[in-house]
Amino acid sequence: MVWSTLKVLRENPDLMREVLKKRFMDVSLVDKFLELDKEWRRTQTELNKLRHKHNLISSKIADLPPEEREAAVAEAKELLSKISEMEKRLDEVERERNSVLDRMPSLLHESVPIGPDETYNAVVRVWGRAKVQRRHLSDFLNETEGKGVRMDYEVVDKDFVGHADVLEYVLRLGDTIKAGEVAGSRFYYLFEDIVWLDLALLSYAMDYLTSKGFVLVLPPYMLRGKYMEAVEEFTAFKDALYKIEGEDLYLIATAEHPLAALHANDVIPEEELPKLYVGVSPCFRKEAGAASRDIKGIFRVHQFHKVEQFAYTMPEQSWDVFNLLIQNAEELYKGLEIPHRVVNIASGELNLRAAMKYDLEAWYPAQGKFRELVSCSNVLDWQAYRLNIKYLRRKGMVKDYLHMLNSTAIASTRTITAILENHQNDDGTVTIPKILRKYLEAFTKAPKDYIHPARKEK
Repeated sequence: MVWSTLKVLRENPDLMREVLKKRFMDVSLVDKFLELDKEWRRTQTELNKLRHKHNLISSKIADLPPEEREAAVAEAKELLSKISEMEKRLDEVERERNSVLDRMPSLLHESVPIGPDETYNAVVRVWGRAKVQRRHLSDFLNETEGKGVRMDYEVVDKDFVGHADVLEYVLRLGDTIKAGEVAGSRFYYLFEDIVWLDLALLSYAMDYLTSKGFVLVLPPYMLRGKYMEAVEEFTAFKDALYKIEGEDLYLIATAEHPLAALHANDVIPEEELPKLYVGVSPCFRKEAGAASRDIKGIFRVHQFHKVEQFAYTMPEQSWDVFNLLIQNAEELYKGLEIPHRVVNIASGELNLRAAMKYDLEAWYPAQGKFRELVSCSNVLDWQAYRLNIKYLRRKGMVKDYLHMLNSTAIASTRTITAILENHQNDDGTVTIPKILRKYLEAFTKAPKDYIHPARKEK
C-alpha cells in the first residue's frame, strides 16, 4: 500500500521526471527525493539491525553467568545509545524526504494539454448561442474557432451593461460601496430579488444532484489545520485562507475541504464506492494575489455560497466519475441557458493535486470574454494518501488508497453575474431562467419571471 506518486518515484523515476517537465516544475526534485529516500531506507535497515541485536542480547542477559552479565549489560546500553542516535537521524531524514515528497504532484492524465499557461488550454466542447457585440467578434472567434471549435452566435449592435453596473446601478439591488466601508473590499450587500435568486440557484443545484443519487451534506464551516494541510497544496493556498486567531481552525474556502476530510482514516469497502456527496456551504477566501482583478461587482469576492460535488471512488472508477461530475455541471448551466465552453486546463496551470482539471467558462457579452464558473478535478490518491483513506477490495482483502474528485455545481454569486449579463433586457429588467421559477413560487415576495429595478428612494 503506497501512494501512486511515491511508487512511480521509486520504480520509474524517469516517468516522474517527465511529469515534472510537463508541469514546468523543477526536475531535480526527483533526484533529491531518491537520494533522501535511499538514505532513509539505509538508516531504517541499520536501525532494525541494531534493535534486533539489542533484543537478542537483552533476552539472554538473565541466563548469563555473572562474569558475562556485566559485559552484556554494558553492550546493551551502548546499543541503546546508538539506537537513540539512529532514531533521531531517521526522523531528520524522514522530515527532509517528506518535505520533498509534499512538493510532488499527481501523475498527469494523457489528455492534458502541455503548456506553461492558460493560452495552452484546450476547448473540449461548447454549448449555447452567444450574444456577441460587434467590437468583441474577433476575440470571440479567436476563443472558439481559433481553438478548433465552432460555437453558435449572433452579432448584436448594442451595448450590454456589465454585471456590476446592472446589479448596483440598473437594478439597485446590490451595494459594494457600503459593504466596503463596513467590511472592506470584495464584500457586498445583496437585496430582495437578488437574494431570492441566490437561494433559488442553491435549491436548483441541490435538487438536481440529489435526484441523481448524491447525498446532501451541510458540512462544518471550519477545519483544523492538519486536515486543511492534507486536502490542499497548503503552502500555495494558505494565503487564501482565513485563520481563526488563537485557534487551530480555518474557515473553509469550499465545501470540498470538509467533504474530503469526512472519511479521514476510514477504510471503505469496494461495494460502497463510489460515494457521491453534494455539499452546500458558504465559502471564505482572501483572494490573495487578485488585488487588481475584478474589483467591481460580485464575481471575485471574499464570501459566497456554493454547492459542491464530491466523490470517493475505486481507482478504476475515477475517470468515469470525473465525466459524471463535469456533465452534471454542464446540465445545470444548460438549464440556466448560459452559453459556455468546457476547457481542459494546461499542464502548467494545474495545481499539484490535479491529474486533470476541466473548467466550465460562461460567455459574458458585456465583457466579451469567457469566465470560469466551474472547476472539476480528479486528484487521484493525492488527498487520500494524506488523509489515510483506503478502499477494501474483497478479493484478496486488499487495502489501498482510493481516488477523490471534486467539482463545483453552482457558485451563486458568479452564476448571478452570468445571468445578469446574459439575460438582461432593454427595459432594465433581467429574465429569470425558467428552470429556477419553481424554486421561487412558494415565496410570496419572491420574483417569478423577471427581476425588476428597485424603486428609487425619494
